[in-house]
Amino acid sequence: MISETKNEMKMKKLVYISLLLLLPFFTSCATILSGTTAKVTVSTSTGEPARAYVDGDPYYINGPTTVKVRRGYKKSTIEAENENSKGSVDVSKTFNPVTLWNLLLGGIPGFVVDGVTGALTKPSQSAYVVYMQPRFAKNEPTEKVDGLGTTVLEQMIVRWDIQSRPQGADIFWRVVSKTPEVKSTNNKYLMTTPYEATKAIDIKGLTYQTSSNVRIILRCEKDGYMPQEKEYDVRMILDQEEISAFFRLVKAE
Repeated sequence: MISETKNEMKMKKLVYISLLLLLPFFTSCATILSGTTAKVTVSTSTGEPARAYVDGDPYYINGPTTVKVRRGYKKSTIEAENENSKGSVDVSKTFNPVTLWNLLLGGIPGFVVDGVTGALTKPSQSAYVVYMQPRFAKNEPTEKVDGLGTTVLEQMIVRWDIQSRPQGADIFWRVVSKTPEVKSTNNKYLMTTPYEATKAIDIKGLTYQTSSNVRIILRCEKDGYMPQEKEYDVRMILDQEEISAFFRLVKAE
């Protein structure tokens, strides 16, 4: 009997220890109920089928298609392409209210687990449209450009990612051209940092052949700091399909 009692006590201790070790996982509500990925619906703006990549994972889009987006604090990207066109859309994240159940069931341990797994967040939308744009041949003549902003290259869509330290700085941009087909412009206000968007560069008269003679100048201004400028070759922007800049502002003396 004594031997059985000791065994029972050992078993109870093991059960208690196991429960204590597993408690944070049982109380991490978002991780259990929502998982580390979220389902969203994706379609193309043209309605055409396309190969797609979501956080690097392959999919095939044919009409509205359900895909999985990783939860977490980093922005996710959905990219799609076919023989005729390609495009991408960013997936921003927002707070996942399921994590509030941790307050009732587990408190801080549950929040910690959800924070590590990324389950504290979810996509800000349930459906996304990838705006597809026609491919253009870099080594062949492009379509006739009339300077009205109606051709593919004049409305080439690129990703803008402009950051500064400190944040809250005003961003301006202008076009500087060495070719008569494209006119230089004055500074245009874009937005304050951080600025992330997928939008057209809107340079009228632009062709791939003349793009190496066109520059985009980004200017960053903030009260109490020295203004800064960065210059970009438009052909490089077209090849990379991105304008990325980081301004480390210096206080004015």
